[in-house]
Amino acid sequence: MMGALVNRIRADVRRIAERGARLARLARLARDDEGASGMSSTEERRRPGGMPRLVPLTGLPPCDDDELRARTERFRDDLSRRRSVRQFSSRPVPSDVIDGCLRAAVSAPSGANRQPWHFVVVTSPEIKKRLRQAAEAEERAFYRGRAPDDWLDALAPLGTDEHKPFLEEAPCLIVVFAALHGVDPDGHKIKHYYVHESVGIATGMLITALHQAGLASLTHTPSPMRFLNAILDRPPHEHPFLILVVGHPAPGARVPDITRKPFDDVVSHR
Repeated sequence: MMGALVNRIRADVRRIAERGARLARLARLARDDEGASGMSSTEERRRPGGMPRLVPLTGLPPCDDDELRARTERFRDDLSRRRSVRQFSSRPVPSDVIDGCLRAAVSAPSGANRQPWHFVVVTSPEIKKRLRQAAEAEERAFYRGRAPDDWLDALAPLGTDEHKPFLEEAPCLIVVFAALHGVDPDGHKIKHYYVHESVGIATGMLITALHQAGLASLTHTPSPMRFLNAILDRPPHEHPFLILVVGHPAPGARVPDITRKPFDDVVSHR
């Protein structure tokens, strides 16, 4: 019995030694490959298809400091006049203007360039009416019981309530969806990264583009918003992000008398 045990131990030692030799050969091959390509096998896995294709940067010509300051002041002064508007004219907005602003929005940066957004432009009076009815149903539940008192107190200076006539009065609604994942032509999921951050950046750029075009807008976020998927026929992996109400302000439109926080309270330098 003792002899059989010794033989098994010797066989195990032999197998371990052979495995170690194989691992050593693989390590040498990996080092040789890395030396030839300048990139480790791990880096290769992280870069499907090899090195990225880079092109020259265009569209951002150099400016001297005075021009930078002038551009900054013009943009700051213009954008600081932007206000959220709740009273809209029925005057139509050309579709190519809306599309132009959306083209600016979809140029936004996004996680891994997956562009995890979808924008639905709504101009149909029938669909706008359905959206208003569904949104006001949620808002009634919010204002009449769902919202805590401190939230209602915070909203009081804005004069908002469950009535949302602007959803029908404005000529255009842009409903923004955040795509939690993509779907390739074969139906397989494509992972998205930093979805809400990416969609938030694109939406901010859209609001800015609309203001630069001379249009008023309002962000509206009834909660929950899943009724948007049903009415607009969007798939379940797209989550409603917000409704952007767009148009010309009504004659004599008024906005809440509010102020911004002092600049030094929200900006610091280190």
